[in-house]
Amino acid sequence: MKLHNFHRSSASFRVRIALNVKGLDYEYVPVNLMRGESHSSAYEQLNPQGIVPTLDDGGRVIQQSLAICEYLEEKYPTPPLLPRDPGERARVRALALAVACEIHPVGGGRAQNQIAAMFKATPEQRNEWMVHFIRLGFGGIEQMLAGSSETGRFCHGDTVTLADAFLVPQVYNAELAKIDLAQFPAIQRVYAACNQVDAIIRARPEGQPDAK
Repeated sequence: MKLHNFHRSSASFRVRIALNVKGLDYEYVPVNLMRGESHSSAYEQLNPQGIVPTLDDGGRVIQQSLAICEYLEEKYPTPPLLPRDPGERARVRALALAVACEIHPVGGGRAQNQIAAMFKATPEQRNEWMVHFIRLGFGGIEQMLAGSSETGRFCHGDTVTLADAFLVPQVYNAELAKIDLAQFPAIQRVYAACNQVDAIIRARPEGQPDAK
């Protein structure tokens, strides 16, 4: 099994967490986004979108972090990243999608590059754009966590789920952006618990082979 990824990519970070939680061995294949390696002809044959991550599981090539995590869950179901109950599974997916669909696409690097190209946005303005969407998304996630009895030590109960695998990289990015997280106490508490889990610690960007 090979994971084509970049250490600083939050989408790659999610998949590394999932692989580690499931105890799966994989070959780490670095794709340097800063050097444009994701747009090489060789890589785009694997992933026509020119993004990371891409999982190659014995010739089965899968793109998109959520699809990869769902694939791992279905093929390697133990330990689970999704609860068995349909309603609980939906809640976990909703939390994950709140990051993957509502924060990352509009606040991530490609969106920032576009506003820089279209409106000559400065680095400070690009950062302000990202911070706006992180805070907006975290506001909803905070209510989803704080307002539910199903929230436990982690996003859902007392074991790591898909929701944690998606939330952790986004909070990591928020810390890099120096966002004050005091207004999100439930998120802070879950993040602190996640950072005590070995599978998550080993997935952190600074610990990857291509980290500088």
